[in-house]
Parts: sequence; structure tokens; C-alpha cells
Amino acid sequence: MRYTFLLYSDPAMAAGMTEEDWAKSKEIYGQYIGALQEAGVFIETDWLHPADTATTVTLAGGEKRVQDGPFAETKETLGGYFAIDVPNLDEAMKWAEKCPHVHYGKLEIRASAMGSV
Repeated sequence: MRYTFLLYSDPAMAAGMTEEDWAKSKEIYGQYIGALQEAGVFIETDWLHPADTATTVTLAGGEKRVQDGPFAETKETLGGYFAIDVPNLDEAMKWAEKCPHVHYGKLEIRASAMGSV
């Protein structure tokens, strides 16, 4: 079953990162991606631009509304995701606990609804 890990964090935490910090972070995430690939569960990942570049669109109620910024006004924002294919939520949780992001942000696990509804 496909699960997506939604990675949320406070953008203020990244404000003081140096180039060395970013390089180390990329190395740590690269190792995690390698582990997912080696286990045969990796589907895809992406790293998103900051939330202040987001545009939110809705046609709910028949009226188009466009909002600059993310859907929710919160301190923590969506910064990226991982999609993996594992047999069940227990396996997804094991991989979530290995993700470097859980050490400084929050990771939401969502099962794919494609093919199940």
C-alpha cells in the first residue's frame, strides 16, 4: 500500500542554517533515501519551496478564491514529502521513525486512497 509522509516544520528553524548545515542535512536525507531504495519501498520524494511561495485556490461554494500562502495559518508548514510502498501502517511507521525529519519536525503519515474508494 502506498503511504505518503508529509513533513512539517517551523521555517524559523532553517533560518540560521549554514551551507555546511545544509550539506550535512542533504547527506543525512540521502542516506535515508538510499535505505528506502535498498529496501525496495521508495516511490518518490520532493522538497518544496517555502510556504510563503504557495498559492491556495478553492472553488468551494461556486466562487473562486485565491489566497497567497498556504491553506493553514500555522507556525509549522509543509516542506516536503516521501511516498513509499509498504504492506501496512506498521511498516510505514517503522520507516517514519527512521526519517531524519522526525528529530526536528513533525511527520504525518497518510495512506493513499487511490484504488480504495
